[in-house]
Amino acid sequence: KEKSIIKGKIVSIENDIVTIDVGLKSEGRIPLNEFSRPGLKPEINIGDETEVFIENVDNANGETLLSREKAVKQQAWHNLQESFSNNKIVTGTPFNRVKGGMSVDLDGVTAFLPGSQIDTRQIVKDTKELLNKPLEVMILKMDKYRGNIVVSRKAITENELKEQRKELLSKIEEGSIIEGKVKNLTDYGAFIDLGGMDGLVHITDISWTKVNSPSEVLNLGDDISVKVL
Repeated sequence: KEKSIIKGKIVSIENDIVTIDVGLKSEGRIPLNEFSRPGLKPEINIGDETEVFIENVDNANGETLLSREKAVKQQAWHNLQESFSNNKIVTGTPFNRVKGGMSVDLDGVTAFLPGSQIDTRQIVKDTKELLNKPLEVMILKMDKYRGNIVVSRKAITENELKEQRKELLSKIEEGSIIEGKVKNLTDYGAFIDLGGMDGLVHITDISWTKVNSPSEVLNLGDDISVKVL
């Protein structure tokens, strides 16, 4: 039926055109680029079976109009809607830097990852390092009618931090000695990342000797032992 998805067999790949037999009177042709994902080359061969969307059967020119892109997107939208409804994590691949964030490929559908949603714990200054690498994200909102999906990496890291914070608070008490990493230095002390939450070491508690500035004793990124007061 028209406007449905069907399996077909690739019978030829010539001049960037893929010819597919779907068992109708005429074969359908699809541009090769519909079989590629952003940043990747198409990986198809003659004889492969693939799902395609039937646009039109035996049109005025006697052709069957097919679309691989629509078949992929319809299936992807269905899966993504399910993940969104169940608050599930999905895996996408950032493939382009755009104003305010990044474009992410989610199984054939393009989503937007705002810069403010990339991470909780650190500001990623050069998003180039994230390109073309799998990235776990959560869907914040999706609108199939407009074709909009907004995703977040920050939502996942916030959940991870909540779990780490909960675990940390169940273990420590006054007098506990724990390991941490120097996260930030100010005039009045040092903030230590304890894994899930931060603690403050006041300047008067950094050393037995007088310290004019925390940077005289500590450096960003130092691993240190601290006592919970």
